[in-house]
Amino acid sequence: MLRVRLKADGRLVEILPDGSEQHISFSNGQPAARSGGSDRFVDAAYARNVRGRTGLTQTAFAAQIGVPVETVRNWEQGKRSPRGPARALLKVIEGAPEAAFAVLGGKRR
Repeated sequence: MLRVRLKADGRLVEILPDGSEQHISFSNGQPAARSGGSDRFVDAAYARNVRGRTGLTQTAFAAQIGVPVETVRNWEQGKRSPRGPARALLKVIEGAPEAAFAVLGGKRR
């Protein structure tokens, strides 16, 4: 049986038999264990893919979700990783962009 836990910062981890945790990321819907320093690159690709599926520019996407465009750029360039509420919002946008943007008060273009 696979045991997982959602951490407060939005990360999903697998609980191993010895009680330790192993980070899990999702790429193209498939779970993949994270490895050391590549977390930001995985997060950057994820952020880029979510925005890309909406068809919005970085500027328009940032305006839709209420963050500075620099934040979106930093996510997509791997300089920063979306955490906590930002990661959760990206997951919602990935799964139901029209609903997410409707709730946020914007219109998807």
